[in-house]
Amino acid sequence: MSPPLSVPFTARVARLRIAPKAALALSLIAAAYGALAAPQPQPLTLGEAQQRAVARSRQLGAQDQAVNAANEMAVAAGQLPDPVLKVGIDNLPVSGPDRLSLGNDFMTMRRIGLSQELTRADKLHWRSARYQIEGDKALAQKQVALAAIQRDTAIAWMEVFYTEEMAGAVSAQAAVSRQEIEAAEAAYRGGRGSSADILAARSALLALDDRTSEIRRRQRAAHTMLARWTGDDTPVAGAPDIEHIRLDPASLDADLAHHPEIAVLNKQEDIAQADANLARANRHTDWSVEVAFQQRGSAYSNMVSVGISVPLQWDRKNRQDRELAAKLALVEQTKAERDEMLREHVAGTRTMLIAWQSGLERIARYTRESLPLAAERSQAVLVAYRGGKASLAEVLAARRGEVDVRLQSLELGLETSRLWAQLNFLFPEGGAAQHSVTDRNQESK
Repeated sequence: MSPPLSVPFTARVARLRIAPKAALALSLIAAAYGALAAPQPQPLTLGEAQQRAVARSRQLGAQDQAVNAANEMAVAAGQLPDPVLKVGIDNLPVSGPDRLSLGNDFMTMRRIGLSQELTRADKLHWRSARYQIEGDKALAQKQVALAAIQRDTAIAWMEVFYTEEMAGAVSAQAAVSRQEIEAAEAAYRGGRGSSADILAARSALLALDDRTSEIRRRQRAAHTMLARWTGDDTPVAGAPDIEHIRLDPASLDADLAHHPEIAVLNKQEDIAQADANLARANRHTDWSVEVAFQQRGSAYSNMVSVGISVPLQWDRKNRQDRELAAKLALVEQTKAERDEMLREHVAGTRTMLIAWQSGLERIARYTRESLPLAAERSQAVLVAYRGGKASLAEVLAARRGEVDVRLQSLELGLETSRLWAQLNFLFPEGGAAQHSVTDRNQESK
């Protein structure tokens, strides 16, 4: 009876031993299948990244609400003030035989009336116009926000692109350095090298690892900033074209006069001018008309009263005139600030143009001369080393120099691309030339 019992027991032990391995294998297969089946994020081009950033922006929606609010207030401000309902009791006795009587004394009257302020039409116009201009200012601020979103998204996209290129360059050089360490160790074992060569190769690899850590930090920061705009941490696709901008240097002064930030100050000047016009209109008083019905006791006749109220501007030179002077001073202040900002924009933009053009020239020089020269030098030293005419230290120095030149070229490209983004998105994409031509036509009319 013992063999039948021992066989199933052994089989159960075998199953218990095999089950964890099978489960592990199945889990690995499922994980691999899931990794293959999971949708991979599609790389983003620069234009797609900007479209996502604009679509998910809350700032643009906030500016739309500001426009709606200003338009609603423009309608409300153009209306006459609400009429005032007045109810009261006149000449109520408080002593004598008719104390607190509403109908015994002939002078006691129950009164109900309406009062309406007749605001001048020009005051209503400027009150409404001020809010209309506020709406135009909110639209201009929306253009400022749109340009900033496109510019900052482009800079974040460029940061991701160039840090990825830097990481690739350093990673390739690290792989070569590991091969050089192996070659140095093999040469040392064969009696053809020294321990100093091995230490030098390891030191070079440590330096590359340190640089790799720094570039990875920059990579993570760049991806974080791009995800802040697009909402997803996705790779980028395509090489940036930073050799062309939408800005015409020949008409720079005229174009920058229609810059969104200058447009905001233009609207602010219009608001200040509307306030000044309203202050000028306030020098003329608004009349109020009142109609009242007075009911007396049954033994007496009822009465109707009609009245007009006129404010007396007895100290106009110290009130209304000074208010107007203050508003006119604010107009001049806004003009001066607008002119100063325009000068600052023109000077800053010209400086960025010079730096951007210089960056393009340096990038072309790196591409045409510096990078090929560093690669040829590195190859020549390597050939000399294989022929016994150069040391491993010289090979490592040449390799390090080639990597440095490559990284310098990428750093220059990143710096130039930032300038390109700042110049190319001074105006929202698709609106710079159009707005300028439209505004010029309006000015000519």
